[in-house]
Amino acid sequence: MALQKRIWMKVIPAVVAGLVIIQTPGLSLYAVPAAYAADAPTVTQVSEDILTSGAVLKKYVWKTVRNKKEVQVNGNVIEVDLTNPNVKLDVMTGTNNQFTKKQTVNAMAKETKAVAGINGDFYNTQAEGVPDGPEIAGGQLMATPPNLPGQYSFAIDKNNTPIVDMFIFQGQVTAKDGTTFPLGGINKTYYWPDDSGNDTHVDGLFMYTDAWGQIDRSNNGTSVPTEVLVQKGIITKIAPDSVIQMIAPKDGYILRAAGKAAEFVKAHLKEGEPLKADYAVLPKDSYKNYDVKNFKMMIGGHTILVHEGQPSAFTIDIKEIGGYSYRSRTAIGYSQDQKKAYLITVDNAGESKGMTMPELQQFMIQVGVWKGMTLDGGGSTQMVARPFGEFETKLVNKTETGIERKVVNGVGVYSTAPQGEVKGITIQGPNLLFINEQAPYSFKAYDEYYNPVVTDKVTAQWSAPADLGTFKDNVFSPTKAGITKITVASGKGTNSMDVEVVGRDQLSGMKINANDLVLTEGESYKLPVIATSKSGKTREIPPELVQWEVLGIQGSVDKGVLTVKSLAGSSTAQLIARYDGYSTMLTVPIGVDKVWYDLDNKAVMTMSRTSMEEIQASVNIVPTPWGNKVLQLDYDLGRGKNTRAAYASFDTGIQIEDQPQFMKLKVNGDESLNWLRAEVLDGSGALQYIDIAKNINWKGWKLLTVDFSDYNLKYPITLKSIYVVSVEEGQDERQPKGSIQLDDITFTYKGKLSGVSNNSVKLTVNKTAVSVNWKNMTLEQAPVIIKDNTMIPIRFVTDALGGTVRWDDKERKVTIIRGDKMIDLWIDNPDLLINGERVTAEVAPRIMNNLTMVPLRILSEKLGWKVTWDAKTQQITLE
Repeated sequence: MALQKRIWMKVIPAVVAGLVIIQTPGLSLYAVPAAYAADAPTVTQVSEDILTSGAVLKKYVWKTVRNKKEVQVNGNVIEVDLTNPNVKLDVMTGTNNQFTKKQTVNAMAKETKAVAGINGDFYNTQAEGVPDGPEIAGGQLMATPPNLPGQYSFAIDKNNTPIVDMFIFQGQVTAKDGTTFPLGGINKTYYWPDDSGNDTHVDGLFMYTDAWGQIDRSNNGTSVPTEVLVQKGIITKIAPDSVIQMIAPKDGYILRAAGKAAEFVKAHLKEGEPLKADYAVLPKDSYKNYDVKNFKMMIGGHTILVHEGQPSAFTIDIKEIGGYSYRSRTAIGYSQDQKKAYLITVDNAGESKGMTMPELQQFMIQVGVWKGMTLDGGGSTQMVARPFGEFETKLVNKTETGIERKVVNGVGVYSTAPQGEVKGITIQGPNLLFINEQAPYSFKAYDEYYNPVVTDKVTAQWSAPADLGTFKDNVFSPTKAGITKITVASGKGTNSMDVEVVGRDQLSGMKINANDLVLTEGESYKLPVIATSKSGKTREIPPELVQWEVLGIQGSVDKGVLTVKSLAGSSTAQLIARYDGYSTMLTVPIGVDKVWYDLDNKAVMTMSRTSMEEIQASVNIVPTPWGNKVLQLDYDLGRGKNTRAAYASFDTGIQIEDQPQFMKLKVNGDESLNWLRAEVLDGSGALQYIDIAKNINWKGWKLLTVDFSDYNLKYPITLKSIYVVSVEEGQDERQPKGSIQLDDITFTYKGKLSGVSNNSVKLTVNKTAVSVNWKNMTLEQAPVIIKDNTMIPIRFVTDALGGTVRWDDKERKVTIIRGDKMIDLWIDNPDLLINGERVTAEVAPRIMNNLTMVPLRILSEKLGWKVTWDAKTQQITLE
């Protein structure tokens, strides 16, 4: 959520009855409260992990009510003890500690050896990539505050005291002849401080140091620069109406002058003469006495959020950063006793629904913030941390766009502790194992400061009781089910971990985790099999331990990957997975694919259009390196108010036949982070907007699937367009200009489940007479009642109602497959498996007169049979 200049990103919403109403074409209307009223949100801490001596990572779940519906948000807080001498906060900057060279937070943390970090200041995404606010890193002033009201910064002074306040910059240069000119700032890009229409660099004088990592020093095209190179206080070069083709040297700086500042340079500065530069960062409140020159770190932000443990009035209009929308957020603050700093992120991804700024205020207070401010958020929000015992950081939060965005700076957490004595070791590996699995284990050592210790060359002895399996080096091979203890010893350190080994009898459930599968010939699909033990532990079964059976299609599964060879003549695919005799099944109705648009064989007239005149778009048919043709949509959305879209519009007179459930298409993405959608005109005349991809966050070709059942479509439908769209909020986070390619737009017509009939079966307790669709027949074994449960001959009934029955003589097991249901039953065992879920019947299946008799009640519930009971005649009707 990078911040643009204050006046070029104004949002002017309508205010109706106390609600701020924001409307965008093709999007639903949504409202947010003009004034926040808390719905008694609750915060629950779910975990706490040590990062290093003096720093911990706490994870929270925050719950509130929106529109009478409970929602939750995942929050992450790095808590740093500022009184601990073994930890410090500092600013991480771009690449190699230089501006204009953006990096992800993870990359910055790894480069600077931080143990944790979050993203930092706002920045103008249309400029070079430098922070809007001030920056002090490693005690060195790298950027100065802008001349903008209400902008707060976070700092640590020489006594390790945290500060959240507003700061200003004052500076000037003095020529040899005594004339002076105001200095606008250090390492600043252009911005608009007022409504005059002129940016800061039109008449300004700005200093650039070697921290500015490129030769172009904020040349925005609105002014002609004159540059001055100063080394060791002496002017060594002046470039009138031009730039100096170098990055500033370490022993000096380069001045960029324009307009009135350039006139000053030409009139008063000469090569070889001395030039004096005086400047300082000062508190905005002149009554405050901060020793800024000796600050250890400082980072800029936006508005203050929390003051003295209460929500603060916003010092900047938060609408310019989407403050009333539900977004990912980043914030920083400190505790009332000034002994703790808090680095905070909240997520807008998946089940975590993001926060408004007023909600963020509440969350910050609830986790301990006494005074705090916001940092850049939205697509920029990132938190990284080094897992305990590890050497490198990993992403903690889920990013809003699905990728880690490159940002200008961040706040890093650093261990300053010396290498200490080994304090302990931790075992790394699963605590749930499967029979005959080859499970490697490792260990991590940490010292007295909770920092990792290199273990690559440290020998370790692994052991476990021999009754369940054996160790070879660090690989444990369990041979039977049970609870065991794995132990590692290295030097004076030792640790143990309880491990559960599960077989069929220890599982409560097993499922194939691929519910939204849409099969295509020639494609491959990963089929993870997830097992849940009776103790509640869940883990994917290693693919090599799963046996597969594929019914209904021509295909095979190898190491958990299904390869579809042919779907010809198939209406249903049944995928059966087995582990240690425990089975589950996934049924996939086979759809019929009909290619509608591929430019080689089938196409319709396609034209470009845009949502605004100023937007540029064009469609062209282009060849690919492998010889076919695809549709290319080139666009330049620009930036500004309102939603901006570029369309590939199809001949609207062509309806899609029948009732497709899915639309599939191949898209060559441009990683622009724009939204990809489709316009569909349905049979009621309503124009529906279909999401294809919320973020185009990939490059290269990708097969995308849209499930029309997620929308209330009235058939028949007409595909009007596929388009790239950038909504007003967060436009600065997306690339306005790009190009995507489309191919093989295909509609899939979902098939029906096979093996299911609409027959009717009538049986009578204790009588062998039976009728199927009113045709009389005779059973070898009549239904009976045992312990108030009606027992029926399963093979006859299943055959009559559609389905198959299998008998495993070795296990005395019956398997029933009907439609999308599979049931495993064992004779004299009340436990049944229904699509991998263990269910216990009141009466176990049994053999009577050489026929398998099973309890009717539980089967009818699970197989979807309609059961009618006539108590007077004791007749059962199954349909």
